[in-house]
Amino acid sequence: MSTLVSAARLSNGGLSSLPHAVWRADQMASGHHAVAATGHPALDQELPNGGWPKASLIELLMEQPGIGEMRLLRPAFKAIADKRPVALVQPPHLPQISAWANWGLPIGSLLWIQASRSADALWSAEQILNNGSCGALVFWQSHLRTESLRRLHLAAQGSDTLFWLMRPLSCMRDASPAPLRLALRPAADGLQIQIIKRRGPRRDDPLHLRMDDMPAAPFPFQSSQEAETSSRHQAAQFISQAPAAAPLREVMVAEAQDHSVN
Repeated sequence: MSTLVSAARLSNGGLSSLPHAVWRADQMASGHHAVAATGHPALDQELPNGGWPKASLIELLMEQPGIGEMRLLRPAFKAIADKRPVALVQPPHLPQISAWANWGLPIGSLLWIQASRSADALWSAEQILNNGSCGALVFWQSHLRTESLRRLHLAAQGSDTLFWLMRPLSCMRDASPAPLRLALRPAADGLQIQIIKRRGPRRDDPLHLRMDDMPAAPFPFQSSQEAETSSRHQAAQFISQAPAAAPLREVMVAEAQDHSVN
C-alpha cells in the first residue's frame, strides 16, 4: 500500500524525473534502449527511438511466409552479418545460400538450425539469446504458450541480439509480452504494416512500405520441392564453407540437440 501511496503522491515534477521509465499515451516512448535502424525511414519514424529494439522480443505476424518479410529485415542483416552471425531457427524452407550471397552477405555469417521438435527449437533459440554470439535471431514458430513467450522475452532482455519471432497472423489477438508487434500483409510494390503494439500512441491506419526492388519471389529460401531434393547436399556444402571458429555453428547447424524447455 505504501508503494501505491508514494506513486499517487508523485507530482508532474516527480514524473518528469523518470522520462525514460514512463511515457504519455499520445507520445512515442524514448529512452536509452539500443536500437538498430530498419533501413526504411518511414518505418523508423513509427518505432520508439527510431529503429528495431535490441534486447527485446519483436513479433512479426503474417498469413504465410514469402510476402517480403525477409527483404524487410535485409538492411538489418547487412549491418550485422559482417561482424556477427545471423541465426535462422526453424525456417519454413531451406535457406538459399546463393540468395544470401547475392544480397552481399557473407555465407559464413549464416547459422541455420532445423529441429525435429518444437521443444528443441525453443531451446535452441533461448540458447542463442543466452550465448550472445549472434547479432540477430529469426525464429519461426506457429504455436507458443504464454510461458514460452515470457522465457524468450526474458532471454532477449539479457542480450543485445536483435530478435524477431515470426508467427501466424491468427496470433494477432493473443496476449504477448513483446513490446513491439507488427502485422505484415503483401502489397503490390512492398508491404502493408499494421502496428499492433508499440511503446507509443495507437496507429489505426496501416503503414504502406514501398520496396522498389521487390522481386516476384522475395523469400530467399528454396521451395519445398527443391528443399526435399537438395537439402542434404546444400547443408553439407554450407557446413564445409562455414568458418570453424564461428561460435555455436559446429554444435547447432543441422539439428538441435535433444533438449526440452522446462
